[in-house]
Amino acid sequence: MLSFAHAGPAIASAFIASLVEAVEALTIVLAVGTVRGWRPALAGTLAGLVFLALLVLAFGPVLARMPIQYMQVAVGVLLLLFGMRWLRKAILRAAGVIALHDEALAFAEESAALRTPHSPRRGWDGIAVVTAFKAVVLEGLEVVFIVLAVGAVGDLLVPASLGALAACALVVIVGCAVHRPLARIPENTLKFAVGVLLSAFGAFWVGEGLGFHWPGEDLAILGIAALFLAAAAAAAPLARGESAG
Repeated sequence: MLSFAHAGPAIASAFIASLVEAVEALTIVLAVGTVRGWRPALAGTLAGLVFLALLVLAFGPVLARMPIQYMQVAVGVLLLLFGMRWLRKAILRAAGVIALHDEALAFAEESAALRTPHSPRRGWDGIAVVTAFKAVVLEGLEVVFIVLAVGAVGDLLVPASLGALAACALVVIVGCAVHRPLARIPENTLKFAVGVLLSAFGAFWVGEGLGFHWPGEDLAILGIAALFLAAAAAAAPLARGESAG
């Protein structure tokens, strides 16, 4: 039986990561629907979601059959690198070194790019379908990796998948209700949280794969996450000071 300490971080990681990527995909899909029509935008979105679901179904069981020790080390290293990349960008954005992501600006730029004089009046709009499909797949691939990596190693594929699906459903519901980019969501804060959680999972799985017995077993994930959070919180002011100097 899965403990909440084990399943909780997996669900949270998948949920927050999916929330971030779903918001970015929604921005492009909304631009496609607004400028080129909703039928091709929804068709491209649905095709992208089906493609991502097939990836999870295809690779999830394959990863689960690999030797657990090798899987823990390999996935742990990948998660650690992946999480640190998210965390680094979030720290630099918090420090003002790189600009915050602006969904409203992204929507305006995508809409302008889609406004061509040759938009089809009848039939399927191939450009719109491909644009929506590409947005969903490219943003969703990171989510698929997180779901597979977090879920396959600790027998958490179902909880991680549920977290991802819940985030996507939430973004779709809100997006349909407001029909505009979700620019007020604190995206950098969410990326900060994802970076902390993925890095904590990565460190935990590497230790497990190398035979290290963590104090508190699954609860150690929360402690490792707290350490990464403290280190990242201390790094942001340092990065801000260096950029100012």
